[in-house]
Amino acid sequence: MTRNYSDFFPSGPKTGGSDQPISSLQKLGWQSQFAQQLSADDLTRTPPVRVVEVHRNGLHVLGDRTDQTIPPRPDVTVGDWLLLDHIHLASSRLLERKSLLKRRAPGTDRQIQLIAANIDTAFIVSSCNQDFNIARLERYIALCFEAEIEPVVVLTKSDLVADPADFVRQAERVSALVPVVTLDARGDEPIAKLADWCKAGRTVAFLGSSGVGKSTLTNALSGSDAIETRAIREDDAKGRHTTTRRQLHLVPGGCLVLDTPGMRELQLADVAAGIDELFSDLNELAASCRFRDCLHQTEPGCAVQAAILQGQLDASRLQRWRKLKSEEAFNSSSLAERRSKDKTFGKMVRRIMKDKGTRNWGDT
Repeated sequence: MTRNYSDFFPSGPKTGGSDQPISSLQKLGWQSQFAQQLSADDLTRTPPVRVVEVHRNGLHVLGDRTDQTIPPRPDVTVGDWLLLDHIHLASSRLLERKSLLKRRAPGTDRQIQLIAANIDTAFIVSSCNQDFNIARLERYIALCFEAEIEPVVVLTKSDLVADPADFVRQAERVSALVPVVTLDARGDEPIAKLADWCKAGRTVAFLGSSGVGKSTLTNALSGSDAIETRAIREDDAKGRHTTTRRQLHLVPGGCLVLDTPGMRELQLADVAAGIDELFSDLNELAASCRFRDCLHQTEPGCAVQAAILQGQLDASRLQRWRKLKSEEAFNSSSLAERRSKDKTFGKMVRRIMKDKGTRNWGDT
């Protein structure tokens, strides 16, 4: 889809409660913590730009009087801020991020895949049908907690069930820190119910599997049907990929919305703190176990098993906690091993090149 990015620079919107129009950079999500990383010369020599689209052959960046495509970089993702070096585009400086969503890349390759940067709020979207999955919600929420992104669970297709209350109760039990919103992704409900998070200059992202309504929600917030949507399969409620790239959209209220392709696989790595925050109730119980190395199985004095017997804790939550911690530890260890090998290999290559240069110099 081709977008007219001149929409990023209308006369409005205004900041909350203020009559002063915000700057073009603020419309793109510019905040004080990015400005603090700049010197006085940076603004004139290397102006800040934001990555609004990621393609295989380039990065689409926007800034104050800047709208262009620059060479792709593996260390840059959608939502990043760069100080644009017009002479050496590939050397444009990456500003320190406010937040970063990432996962272990699918397949057997031990690499980290960057999803998006500098997101303020992540709407974790699930449908009130067969797509609803507590374990998947927990993965996304742990990812957000680790990145210090505010998570909000959005339950779509609530109009297609007689009573969505059971879906809401299950989602609310995942974490007391995460709000749960139910809505019909079509019509005016998304604008009304998500307004508290979609303010001018804020960046939000819709995360979730294919077919849950992420693109429909983005269309609803923007007041258009610019993004293609498809119906789910009726037999298993599975969706088809419609969004094929990560792209920021500016909606009329001034919020920037990231619509992401559905992720069938969300392997967690380097998110131990996020998992601990998500399962803080289990960590508190574990601290009361008789043995410090308690495995919460058959050990005497296990506070976790006692809570399960007393009906205070669901045994399935303990199982999911174990699975996530084990997966995260394995993936983090594998990635650390890969990084160590890459670092060692890089040192070896530099040493060989240095030795080769020394020999060539001695031969002259």
